[in-house]
Amino acid sequence: MKISAVEAIPFAIPYTKALHFASGEVHSAEHVLVRVTTDDGVVGVAEAPPRPFTYGETQAGIVAIIETIFAPQIEGLTLLEREKAHSRLGRTVGNPTAKAAIDMAIWDALGKTLELPVSELLGGFTDRMRVSHMLGFDEPAAMVAEAEKMVDTYGIRTFKVKVGRRPFQLDTAGVRALRERFGDSIELYVDGNRGWTASESLKAMREMADLDLLFAEELNPADDVLGRRWLVEQLDLPMIADESVPTAADVTREILAGSATAVSIKTARTGFTTSRRIHHLAEGLGVEVVIGNQIDGQIGTACAVAFGSAYELTSRRAGELSNFLDMSDDLLTHPLQISGGQLVTSSAPGLGIEIDETRLHHYRLDNK
Repeated sequence: MKISAVEAIPFAIPYTKALHFASGEVHSAEHVLVRVTTDDGVVGVAEAPPRPFTYGETQAGIVAIIETIFAPQIEGLTLLEREKAHSRLGRTVGNPTAKAAIDMAIWDALGKTLELPVSELLGGFTDRMRVSHMLGFDEPAAMVAEAEKMVDTYGIRTFKVKVGRRPFQLDTAGVRALRERFGDSIELYVDGNRGWTASESLKAMREMADLDLLFAEELNPADDVLGRRWLVEQLDLPMIADESVPTAADVTREILAGSATAVSIKTARTGFTTSRRIHHLAEGLGVEVVIGNQIDGQIGTACAVAFGSAYELTSRRAGELSNFLDMSDDLLTHPLQISGGQLVTSSAPGLGIEIDETRLHHYRLDNK
């Protein structure tokens, strides 16, 4: 059960369309496949999606930090020494998705070794989650058309709408068009990716006050300390902290400071080990939780649903588990399937996924 090798393999898969939001845009999934191999020949996998405009990580940076710093620290540990691995990775500042991918690959390898699904090792509350789909910047008619496709094809009825443009009416018009088209048959919430000021956020939310939104997420910057507290006081719906809470300590700060009232857990950012800490903290504080998405591919989505389904708190709300539908291809031998608005976890050991080596060879960027 000792870790004998940690690999970081860069790959790129184009999106069928560019994804646009307040903090940037993405045209292809330029991610990193992380593989942890044990001396028994077991291989655990996970996916690191760099988001330089959010966390400062790049694809090349993730590969470099894993190969030069993290791999030497982790190799030689057993799969059961996850807290020791967490401590060693924590010596280095930043690099959240690189650390998260290593952590989840270790859990995948452990599940395969014990012949148990990761979702059961984590908690095993349920075997499925409702799915929320993200709608990026677009014209109202195009957003409605995409939502209609998601409803008709996959049964998805929860939508996260990206906002944060100026003037804010560009975005509120789209949210209103969705509500008018579907009525109360769908759930809606908005995500500003820190694009507005506090005063702009309040004006936009008042304009959407009659649309029965579930949440508002990161409408204004995390360093707008007084503005965030003021905004939370003005709103009558939960404010989700996302990019502002990459650690459990950040969650504590934002919630106790009154700057947020709910939390987004992204396994791509906090792995399974730190995500458990955040979940337990949120549970103890009585804070609502949403399973977020780092624009993950199917590997990352398998990780997210494994964690989200493991606990009652995280499985109450629809999880953001559908962004892989915007990718032109993926790396799995058996693709994930969304049906009836739900994604079911695998009952196979580990994460229950298998890498298609032919696809990996085609999309990898290191020519190995």
